[in-house]
Amino acid sequence: MNLLVQNNYLHSDLGQCSCAIGRDGLTKNKIEGDHKTPIGEFKFKKVFYRADKLGEMVFNLPSQVIDKDYGWCDDPEHKQYNQLITFPFSASAEKLYREDNLYDLLFVINYNTDPVVPGNGSAIFLHISKPNFDGTEGCIAIEKKNIIELSKIIDLETKLIIKS
Repeated sequence: MNLLVQNNYLHSDLGQCSCAIGRDGLTKNKIEGDHKTPIGEFKFKKVFYRADKLGEMVFNLPSQVIDKDYGWCDDPEHKQYNQLITFPFSASAEKLYREDNLYDLLFVINYNTDPVVPGNGSAIFLHISKPNFDGTEGCIAIEKKNIIELSKIIDLETKLIIKS
């Protein structure tokens, strides 16, 4: 199955839904902190979720419950750049366990992961959108009900195609 992101819509076998992208648009040359979503074709690596909010869930991808001390390193100078970390952590990292619901369910997009290139962007996820679909830091974001439905069919072979 393919997921296509184009013109602020995500198209899938389930239909189309509105989505948010990076607040500064799309790019073919992603740089850490540019607030842009990378253009290209990617797969999904893993899914993280908040069992305390969503209950136990079953996925077709490797999955992990988000712990209170989980984060994602966004410091290009650190050896764990663009990887899961645990707090306390000596470098810059984004918290995965959030007060809002944006990361209650998040899919790690296989962008800048193998190999990881320092500075080419980190923490590129498919996650829950803000109610008004405000732009993201570089992720793709959709409504909670839609990501829950997609979570039932996304697997290791699913391609995410992001086009301008």
